[in-house]
Amino acid sequence: MGLEILENNENGYHPLLKFGAWRVAVANPCDKWVEGNVTFMERHMKTDEVFVLLRGEAALYIGDAREKIPMEIGKVYNVELGTWHNLCMEEGSQVLIVENDDTCRENSEYCDF
Repeated sequence: MGLEILENNENGYHPLLKFGAWRVAVANPCDKWVEGNVTFMERHMKTDEVFVLLRGEAALYIGDAREKIPMEIGKVYNVELGTWHNLCMEEGSQVLIVENDDTCRENSEYCDF
């Protein structure tokens, strides 16, 4: 048929599709992304990372100042390579994430929130 229909509604981060050098994942609320529970920031040293709010309410913390950027449904938020960031989400939310397939701890950096 040439069509895959993929979804995941379990808590946390779930890659749905990998093709060539990129992957598409969804993030569903879990303890580490609940407002007040965010304990770290990350930055990827080999890729931008794209976030799209599919439903609910979510925000991105961005940069050294940890500026909170509320997300709007359907808008594309491109976090550029080397930018500190993290996600926070309300229950019932879902965020689409697109990044290089080889994004991992070995080519990312982490610091305390």
